[in-house]
Amino acid sequence: MAISTTHTIGILADNLESRKSVLPIPKDAVTHWADGLNLPRGGETVLYTGQMYQLIPYIEALVTQERKLGDSWLASFSGVGRFVNRFINIAALMGRPSPEERQRYERIPRNVARLLQKVGLEFGILYEEDWYSGALMYDLGEDEVVSAHAAKVYRIFQKYGVKRVITIDPHTTNMLRSVYPKWIPDYQLRVQSYLELLAEYGFTPDHPVGGEVTVHDSCVYARYEHIIDEPRFLLNGVGLAVKEPVHSKSRTWCCGGPAESLFPAKAEAAAKQRVNELAQLSSQGVTMCPICWVNLEKATDGRIHFQDISEWLCAGLAPTE
Repeated sequence: MAISTTHTIGILADNLESRKSVLPIPKDAVTHWADGLNLPRGGETVLYTGQMYQLIPYIEALVTQERKLGDSWLASFSGVGRFVNRFINIAALMGRPSPEERQRYERIPRNVARLLQKVGLEFGILYEEDWYSGALMYDLGEDEVVSAHAAKVYRIFQKYGVKRVITIDPHTTNMLRSVYPKWIPDYQLRVQSYLELLAEYGFTPDHPVGGEVTVHDSCVYARYEHIIDEPRFLLNGVGLAVKEPVHSKSRTWCCGGPAESLFPAKAEAAAKQRVNELAQLSSQGVTMCPICWVNLEKATDGRIHFQDISEWLCAGLAPTE
């Protein structure tokens, strides 16, 4: 018996409403990436992660447990699980990634901070008040829950006098730039992806990387936020030749990832279809979304190696001490 989709969505909604994230994770998991960077708290410009990269290893650990549970008699008690979850964060008990998996995804926001510093941008962060944007629940149609959460997030920005937000993933970018303004009167934030800013500031590497890659465009970046040229400009700038699949830019194919927690089989089929196309062009792939990264990687069968775009760009920087 499969776990009830209704109860799964209910648990995620309850978590967002009471715990500020669909999958509440330890505070140190949210902020560990910034250790030693001495970034100020708040300010007019902040780098905002929306917890997206930090959440991925916890989500993957939870999905693994859900699949095991879905094949057992315990699945029939998912309604009880939702009730219990209102008092005890059961998702945190089920989803416990290894330190190695955590470090892998924590490296991305650290990469982004380093790249922004390279072009001379000054910014702060919100540390433990860097909350999840609510993107998944918005995709699932839980507008009432997400709009209330958006108001709470916006108050945090106001608290620190934030005027410009730098985002690091497509889903957080879309929520803060295109969705929140529909719900929040007099919304004043200027929201930009770090990729847009690096291109705008003319990012140049310390040394060329070289080689060729194929790019998987994020549906959200390409179709909703029109961030298409900037990633290619930056990859070319570090000396990488970009090989374009037939379905690229605004015609990109979905990685299947957003459906994984509810429809894992459909997500897997979509990912394999996309990998089949990309692997025909190069053995090296570029992603720019944590969901795309993890979902495509699971479908590679060793044919293509994916890395987040920040990894490729940081490969052109001189090593830090």
